[in-house]
Amino acid sequence: MRTLDQTTREILELATLQFKVPPGSLRAEDDFYKKLGIDSLQTLDLLSRLENHFKIELPDYEVQGVSDFKTLAERIQARL
Repeated sequence: MRTLDQTTREILELATLQFKVPPGSLRAEDDFYKKLGIDSLQTLDLLSRLENHFKIELPDYEVQGVSDFKTLAERIQARL
C-alpha cells in the first residue's frame, strides 16, 4: 500500500513534469495556483492526470477549495 509521503512525492513529480518546473522546486505545502501560476483549466488538466495515474476518481466536492499539494495528496490517499 502506498503511503501519504509516496503519494505526495508522485503528485509533485507529475506536476513538475507537466508544468516543466525544475525538479525539487515544488514542495507539499506550496499553493499550486501561486507556485505554478496556473488557472482553473490547467488545474483540471492536472487533476485529470492525477486521477489517471492513481486510477481513482476525485469528486468535485472533494477538491473544491484545495490549493496545496499536501491537501490534494490527502484527498487522493483517502481514495486509494
